[in-house]
Amino acid sequence: LGSALLAASGKRLRVWAHGGHAAARHLAQVLGLSLFRELRQMRRPLTGPELPEPVVPAGVRIRTFVPGQDDTAWLAVNAAAFAHHPEQGSLTQRDLDDRKAESWFDPAGFFLAFKNDELVGFHWTKVHAEEQLGEVYVVGVAPGRQGGGLGKALTTTGLRHLAAAGLPTAMLYVDADNKAAVSVYERLGFTTYETDLMYRTES
Repeated sequence: LGSALLAASGKRLRVWAHGGHAAARHLAQVLGLSLFRELRQMRRPLTGPELPEPVVPAGVRIRTFVPGQDDTAWLAVNAAAFAHHPEQGSLTQRDLDDRKAESWFDPAGFFLAFKNDELVGFHWTKVHAEEQLGEVYVVGVAPGRQGGGLGKALTTTGLRHLAAAGLPTAMLYVDADNKAAVSVYERLGFTTYETDLMYRTES
């Protein structure tokens, strides 16, 4: 199957190995694929001691997303915060509308941070009802506003919201090479639950 995919794609192939198992590593090596991306799923319990109050930077206020009113500002900050990320950073109004139409979308779990009237960061949470999991779906801080504790404050705000909804566990996905984000999440009690690896042929 791997050889057939290589032939069909002209030897331009990207493959996810969920769980990063040894057999997948071996197959990738046999096919001549190199490791390109390491995506970690991290989890932490939401039960037990109450999460601390978020420490919001001076002059910043946090409120929830208002569909239609906040779309344009959110898309701009999302694009700037994830300019390096080919998937998240390229979201359009249509992409946002598609997500707002999903059954899981809940603006009460979509938090925006403002400095004066400028949107400077956000935390969008997601609930996986069947699995009883709350997800840190995406956290973004505008360039120039990073490093001041806003990301941690937004993440804590969202986690407290998920805990208040009665969810026992929170999860998130983060690229292993995003050291700053991994460090923030580890300090908030997250540990690696599973690792997914992407292999590719092109250099």
